[in-house]
Amino acid sequence: MRMPLTARRPDGGDAGRGDGVRTRLRAWLPTGPGTGILSKPDRWAAVVALALVAAAVLVGAALGWAGHPVHAPAAPLFAHVMPHVGPGTPFAVVIAILVINWGPALAERLPWRRLLLAGWVASVAWTFALALVDGWQRGVAGRLTTPFEYLSEVPRVTDARAMLRGFTDHILLFSPDNWAEHVSAHPPGVLLVFVGLDRLGLRGGGWAGVFCILVGAAATAAVAVTLRALGDEAAARAAVPFLVLFPGAVWVGVSADGMFMGAAATALALFAVGLTRPSRWCAVLGGAGLAGCAYLSYGLVLLVLPAGAVIVAARARRWSMLAWAVLGAGVVTGAFTWLGFEWWEGYRLVKVRYYQGLATARAYSYWVWGNLAALAVSAGPAAAPVLRRAVVQVKAAVRLRAAPPGLTVQFGAARTAPVLLCLGGIAAAVAADLSGLSKAEVERIWLPFAIWLPAAAALLPASDRRGWLWLQAGTALLVNHLVLTNW
Repeated sequence: MRMPLTARRPDGGDAGRGDGVRTRLRAWLPTGPGTGILSKPDRWAAVVALALVAAAVLVGAALGWAGHPVHAPAAPLFAHVMPHVGPGTPFAVVIAILVINWGPALAERLPWRRLLLAGWVASVAWTFALALVDGWQRGVAGRLTTPFEYLSEVPRVTDARAMLRGFTDHILLFSPDNWAEHVSAHPPGVLLVFVGLDRLGLRGGGWAGVFCILVGAAATAAVAVTLRALGDEAAARAAVPFLVLFPGAVWVGVSADGMFMGAAATALALFAVGLTRPSRWCAVLGGAGLAGCAYLSYGLVLLVLPAGAVIVAARARRWSMLAWAVLGAGVVTGAFTWLGFEWWEGYRLVKVRYYQGLATARAYSYWVWGNLAALAVSAGPAAAPVLRRAVVQVKAAVRLRAAPPGLTVQFGAARTAPVLLCLGGIAAAVAADLSGLSKAEVERIWLPFAIWLPAAAALLPASDRRGWLWLQAGTALLVNHLVLTNW
């Protein structure tokens, strides 16, 4: 859809009637990709992403054959090549077909609250179906019960306050009674979540897996709420089918990182509503939620980048709402610190612990770009053209700011919120990548960032979206049936 343009002088006259104004305007307008329905550049963007994945596969295999393994059996994914089908296969195929054929139309017509509920239910169904391709025990109930996972440490926590006070004493690999791998690599918030489920009587891997899927699937509704709060309900509705068929759902079911994705998206949604409604309670809860995410995973401190995108997209003028959000974040941070866990000390020790394991053997020279290939798989083929179009829109905005004085150019189809959130998500992933503290396994670790790429599906031409949905669903089905994921 070509973006409608109008150009006017400051006096309100039609610029097209002025002396040479139309010529000047043409000189400053963006041309080429992004100014209309240009499917070919979009396809080339997806081809580039596919080439990146193929290169990561071939180079990873070649390094292994040469005696320099990258320590990921199905690099760039942390999985084992094991073609298989399971009880979830027919359900996943049927759900994909239903969402692709009827999802976009329903997303446009359903009342808002029904759309959010339908999106969440469809996401739960899609994620469960993908997980059940591996069977109930291997795909859901057994995922979080291995010796490396959180549930192995739940019986050890008999006093939460004492656990928090002494948590950092057990992070390093050779410390007395060191925590299991995933517990030691994260702040104690996530362990407390599973301890809480256990105390409520929801014990074992089955309940933990179901909980992660239910919370992770909430990202579909939360992302839509964020886009609508920032003034683009059409973009929110366009995004819902893409959020439902998010290929990253392969790792949402089941990993704690899927839960992190849902929690992070919900916190950002509350934050956006707090800034735009405005609402003190939503701002406080949004700030508290964002801070709480940092106590689930150290890397989620990078949510500051998508949160910054929310602030810019909201054109926040009520700085008091930001103050309320900071207050909420301060309460969570203060509570954990008062209870005995110092985040900054935990982070310092985790950086040491990280290089006591496989990270030492995983070459940064491979993973600094191999990670991006894993992200391309998790976010899906549509992410590349979405990102391309977001960059094009930013370039266009920059060029127009430099336009000759006396011209005001309005882009009727510009989509500020999805563009900024998409770029905020990719910026967080790139920052994590360059840190050197993310080498492999990012297809699940970066789920809270990856979800913001398909969230900007409204940037794609409406006539092309169903085709991209087919590719998104096909990627998830191919990955889930070709490899057996480790988490």
